[in-house]
Amino acid sequence: MQHTQSATLGPTAPSSSRMLASYLTDIEQLLDEQRWDAALREACDLPRIAVALSDPELRCSGEGVGTWCAQWLPGTEAATGTDDAATATIQGTTPGPAQVPARALRRLQLRRHVRTPPRGYRPRQDDGLDPQEAQSAETGLALIGAARRWYARSGCHDPTVQNNLARLAVLR
Repeated sequence: MQHTQSATLGPTAPSSSRMLASYLTDIEQLLDEQRWDAALREACDLPRIAVALSDPELRCSGEGVGTWCAQWLPGTEAATGTDDAATATIQGTTPGPAQVPARALRRLQLRRHVRTPPRGYRPRQDDGLDPQEAQSAETGLALIGAARRWYARSGCHDPTVQNNLARLAVLR
């Protein structure tokens, strides 16, 4: 089932999937702590996770990720920079048949029983960031926002996504 709902920016309802919400909050925490490599690695997996959750066999392809990014990341070039390496990281570089992003799904799955402590209010310290750190923060936040929009406007209504989240919640 293909959803063609608008991917415009704007406030979105928080995810009702505790596992997904915890995963997104963890990435935000990594960004707050300025752990750029870990935050960007996790954030760049979000499109692969979303595409896989939308597939009955939990598979995703580079093409599917590209389509997801085009729909849910408005101004993808602006969100990911024009850097081909960054775009390749987000879209994945595996040509050929769709594959299960097992490592990314496993990290998501591990969040199913974790209770994330409240983050509290920490003002962003973006002023002192070098350009690469600022780009990492911007990319991570754009991907988190896109994942939240996708789930709120599409994933929470998609029976395949809900079935796959349930499967991940009970698999060990």
